[in-house]
Amino acid sequence: MAKVFDHITDELQKFIAAQQVFFVATSPLSATGHINLSPKGLDSFRIFSPHQVAYLDLTGSGNETSAHLQENGRITFMFCAFHGKPMILRLFGQGHTVLPGSPDWETFYALFPNLPGTRQIFVATIDRIQTSCGTGVPLFEYQQQRDEMVQWAAKKGEAGIHTYQQQKNCISIDGLPTPLGLNLK
Repeated sequence: MAKVFDHITDELQKFIAAQQVFFVATSPLSATGHINLSPKGLDSFRIFSPHQVAYLDLTGSGNETSAHLQENGRITFMFCAFHGKPMILRLFGQGHTVLPGSPDWETFYALFPNLPGTRQIFVATIDRIQTSCGTGVPLFEYQQQRDEMVQWAAKKGEAGIHTYQQQKNCISIDGLPTPLGLNLK
């Protein structure tokens, strides 16, 4: 049965910390726009308070989350138990993008690992916390985090990443601008 919480409890924080992967979902306002759902890992999620969370975003092939947050702010995080007691946890909220060089960047970035290809940090205020049973989620055995993305970014270097972001991360697949696209020089 689903259960709704008014804040991220200590028990839910422990559940989040035990997960090796989480999912992020955002959507444009347009009925014909594409919903974005992305898996994330690499020790990139942080809980700042019972109602505020963030994750470190690395350079990738698209930048949908950033475009959607700029347009409407809606974001959902999902954590699934792939081992142990079954549970799914969803955090619903409003988010925004924090870019390198912005006034809040150093405050937030200091709380994450220093990874090549870091693009931005997404900060969200959570207004609904909900669990569900998760009994339909299969059991998996964790092996390790993948390092291909980090290796790719390290090989490209800062200048290569900057060029890649200008080419691939300034406009969403639905034509929405991203804050990164507006702020790249």
